[in-house]
Amino acid sequence: MTTQQSFIPNDHCHAVELLREFFGERAAQLYETHGRSLAKILSEARESIEPNMRLLARAHAIAEAAAVELAAQRDVLASPEAVTQFLKLRFAGQEFESFVVLFLDSQNRLIAAEESFRGTLAQTSVYPREIVKRALRHNAAAIICSHCHPSGCCEPSRADEFLTSTLKSALGMVDVHVLDHILIAGGQHMSFAQRGLI
Repeated sequence: MTTQQSFIPNDHCHAVELLREFFGERAAQLYETHGRSLAKILSEARESIEPNMRLLARAHAIAEAAAVELAAQRDVLASPEAVTQFLKLRFAGQEFESFVVLFLDSQNRLIAAEESFRGTLAQTSVYPREIVKRALRHNAAAIICSHCHPSGCCEPSRADEFLTSTLKSALGMVDVHVLDHILIAGGQHMSFAQRGLI
């Protein structure tokens, strides 16, 4: 009988065991040189040409695709935790801001998850007109948008609040609902819907 293991943050031994599948005896040293951060290793893996790093990046991409596949089969609002976990996985180790949109059908099932805009360490420019176009192309009934704060600050800025309001107005004109805007900062998250900001 197999037992399912859970990963506890800062569990050094478990992290090294996970990495050993990709890097063998180099796993412990790699973990240490990246400040005991799986997110930092993943960030490097996304840009690396080293075969084992590329393999790790592909494994992460498979996990992300599997999460999208599961979300397409059920009402995403029935499990807000699963949406948040997917977004944390999506942004893991990312050192720049980006804006991701989850396009949903009338049953709140995922049609597509797209990185709509990519920025710098501290900001990204988002154009509501482009999101409206993509929503119409996907024939979406609703969206959930999200962006990351690599700085680690999980509080929305005035610009974040203004953008959310602008998106809600623009998409409302074509009968697409903005269900939430989720801010991800490392292992933390903040939901506009839970805060009553939407």
